[in-house]
Amino acid sequence: MWSWVLHRITGIAIFFFLLVHVLDTALIRVSPEAYDAVIGTYKNPIMGVGEVALVGAVAYHAYNGLRIILVDMFTWATRMQRQLWWGVLGLWVVTMLAFVPRHLINVFSELGQGGH
Repeated sequence: MWSWVLHRITGIAIFFFLLVHVLDTALIRVSPEAYDAVIGTYKNPIMGVGEVALVGAVAYHAYNGLRIILVDMFTWATRMQRQLWWGVLGLWVVTMLAFVPRHLINVFSELGQGGH
């Protein structure tokens, strides 16, 4: 059940990110100055932490989506759903352990240099 809930939550979060991304990118056609102003508001530590959440959501959603494909395609995967879900969580943890420290170092080191 948790895999189902997390898959829906991450899917909705990714959808809203993509909606905002398309809208703010479309601003460049309307007003490059407005686009620069909006993009400038993203250069702060809160958004840097938000990027961690976004990568976490995309990674979980992708790995769990692969698990769902396996379960749909192979009978052996149906019997091993719990182990596959633990595999998804393991891959997610490894991905986040590789991404988070480097990303946050970049976010917070750039603060002292005038922006993210």
